[in-house]
Amino acid sequence: MDLIHPEVEHFADQMTSLPDALLQEIERATYDSHDQPHMLSGHVQGRVLSLLSQIRRPKYILEIGTFTGYSALCLAEGLKEDGQLHTIELRAADAQLAQSYFDRSIHKNKIYLHEGNAKEIIPSLNYPWDLVFIDADKPGYIDYYEQVMERLSPGGIILADNVLFHGQIFEDPVKGKSAKAIQAFNQHVAKDTRSEQVLLTIRDGLLMIKKVNA
Repeated sequence: MDLIHPEVEHFADQMTSLPDALLQEIERATYDSHDQPHMLSGHVQGRVLSLLSQIRRPKYILEIGTFTGYSALCLAEGLKEDGQLHTIELRAADAQLAQSYFDRSIHKNKIYLHEGNAKEIIPSLNYPWDLVFIDADKPGYIDYYEQVMERLSPGGIILADNVLFHGQIFEDPVKGKSAKAIQAFNQHVAKDTRSEQVLLTIRDGLLMIKKVNA
């Protein structure tokens, strides 16, 4: 399903500030050589991530699902001078590629890449997360959400990607493991009294969740 009209997508792309040269290179290279380029956040969503990070000015960012490193570098643009971004990638090839880009970035000393299972790694990272980006396996979304909510700083923000899942969540009945998981995640967050949220109809859907202060 084309969730957004192609002309609207094109216009948004034209009206959005360009990222730096390294990010443009990553996007080109991912589409040229990766077998799943659709997983890249891309130009417009990347600028959204960057601006939200710059507004929040986080000290600690957690990203679950590094892919080729594009979104991590966008999020890093808003880090405080002494800030850290920790990103987790399960696939060794993607982790290695992302690290090669991080090594060339002005943010390289702030980015820590962890390779392995996110559910096992997250408990070992004892930081008060100011900003979290979830963009990994869809059946794991609820678990990731619960893991990071416990350590989210007051007023902290969680961004969850692909919450429209290519329009498959609108099917009746919903089919497919990932689509069902995303539908369950959306409902889980909507019922959570610890948070308030807004679903942004950008790309494949971006759910912005703010922890409500107790």
